[in-house]
Amino acid sequence: MANRLEKLVNRYRGLGIDNQIDYDKFYLYSLITHSTAIEGSTITELENQIMFDHGISLKGKSIEEQSMNLDLKVAYEKAIELARQHQPITTEMLVSLSALVMKNTGKKYKTALGDFSSARGELRLLNVTAGVGGRSYMNYSKVPMKLADFCRQLNESRAKASEMSMDELYRLTFDAHYQLVTIHPWADGNGRMARLVMNMLQFEFGLIPAKILREDKEEYIKALVATREDDDLEIFRAFMTSMMEQNLLSEITTYLESVGEEEGREKTTNGRKKPQKSREKIVALLSEDGKLSAAALAEKIGISAKSVEKHLANLKADGIIQRIGPAKGGHWKVK
Repeated sequence: MANRLEKLVNRYRGLGIDNQIDYDKFYLYSLITHSTAIEGSTITELENQIMFDHGISLKGKSIEEQSMNLDLKVAYEKAIELARQHQPITTEMLVSLSALVMKNTGKKYKTALGDFSSARGELRLLNVTAGVGGRSYMNYSKVPMKLADFCRQLNESRAKASEMSMDELYRLTFDAHYQLVTIHPWADGNGRMARLVMNMLQFEFGLIPAKILREDKEEYIKALVATREDDDLEIFRAFMTSMMEQNLLSEITTYLESVGEEEGREKTTNGRKKPQKSREKIVALLSEDGKLSAAALAEKIGISAKSVEKHLANLKADGIIQRIGPAKGGHWKVK
């Protein structure tokens, strides 16, 4: 399995997918979108692009959803900066990152031991369970010591990163994700923080960051629960490796489809190239029915919904189509 992952990573990089213009930005937007989607956000990658790049408030989306995504963007930007500096990971660093993640969606808690705020990234002073009927996480009194141990062990592993294979580096980051969720240091935002720390390490090691897609949420949670119940890290490692392979293969396929369209275009008499085949189909379909969704267009054309969203964004930027009304209930108008 590890060998297949390494081959896919090498293929991905060999194609130069990670050298495309705006790759870093849009890959980051994808990480943020799917991480918040696991927590209930319904904002799409395209909507985040509009909100992040243009500062436009999204109609039909709650303030909490938008704040969750905006806060996580700031936290990721800080995490990437820290990854480049290779600073020791400490409890204080994690608290400061959690404060960014929860800045506008966190809340204050009152307990017998005193008050604390998840909006400030403060460690929990109460016990929590893993959902309705779930097992309790470790007692809050153990959290500070366990988190300090987590940081110490992680820093020791990071010091040996140059001696590790790609598989070992990915495994280190997956383990860090699982261990942080298991400690569950905060009252809110533990999932987002665990994914952020995993990605921060991957940025530091020069790896392609892993993302768990919103459609894989159920399997992701099941993998975490099974790993905890069986006390077997190989379960979560195998799940994350499988997700990485699937996502890489999907992006490679999408890229090759787009390159094939680009290379297959014919020149017009004035020397300009004709629009890509998929773009032509999208424009034609929207001319007939402007209410078609990205998913519906993808099914009709035979490409991924993600590719359709990129085409729609480009068509809009080129002034070929215009969005009338909100994301839900609105429609596309071909100019």
